[in-house]
Amino acid sequence: APMQDFTDRVAAITGAGSGIGRALALRLAREGAHLALCDIDDEGLAATVALSEDARGGPGVKVTSARVDVADRAAVHTWADRVVADHGRVKLVVNNAGVGLVASIEHMSYEDFEWLMGINFWGVVHGTKAFLPHLQAADEGHIVNVSSVFGLVSVPAQSAYNAAKFAVRGFTDALRIELEAAGSTVSCTTVHPGGIRTNIARRARVDPVTAASFGNVEADPARFDRMARTTPDTAARQILAAVRANSRRVLVGPDAKAIDILSRLPAGVYQRLLVTAVRRRRTRSQAPSGPASG
Repeated sequence: APMQDFTDRVAAITGAGSGIGRALALRLAREGAHLALCDIDDEGLAATVALSEDARGGPGVKVTSARVDVADRAAVHTWADRVVADHGRVKLVVNNAGVGLVASIEHMSYEDFEWLMGINFWGVVHGTKAFLPHLQAADEGHIVNVSSVFGLVSVPAQSAYNAAKFAVRGFTDALRIELEAAGSTVSCTTVHPGGIRTNIARRARVDPVTAASFGNVEADPARFDRMARTTPDTAARQILAAVRANSRRVLVGPDAKAIDILSRLPAGVYQRLLVTAVRRRRTRSQAPSGPASG
């Protein structure tokens, strides 16, 4: 049966120091869930813990935290075991931690590619593998793996991000099929957020040559904030609603729904649209700004 009520459930959330992770923690705390939070941002994580404790829906709500690099398999498995030791069980796992990288395939370094894949893809794999046995032992559980709209369509200068988010989508879809085929009491949901007003653009690694050539909005935090239509709290509300409904996938934000429709077009159609958009952007950026004064 879908997990309809989060009261007294234990939820483990990665990337809880800001953005969607923090918003999920606050919503779950208000609903009486116990929280196990992790991030590599010590300051952000501490702030989320304090906010969650203030938001607690009951005096018995327990909040624990740990500094965990989700790219480190041993660290994630150690954290999962500690969560169960501290809380006695775990019922909901949200693999949310993620980073951004704006770089063309030509200019992207292997080191940056591996950094992104370690967090955005392997972090999801590590969190799923580490917590799945505990969820099965609890005889109830749900795993939420955060992909992206860039797990639906590919865009220039986001090849590494596309690779990770498409991989998360395929990995989680396969997990859902396996769990259902086994008659498991554990389920999972893939999340495809559109533009969410988080710090991901500010913390992204950006190759300047690529940014100048393609003009990606992700390379300009101020522009990203203007275009991001959905708040982290709205995203958290939609994600928890998807858990309650036991949805296979959830599209977060109106732009995500539009991009999902775009993804259903023949590949040549949407890819040519993107090629045209990039060429127009380059033409505008190379156009003279006007006559010189003097």
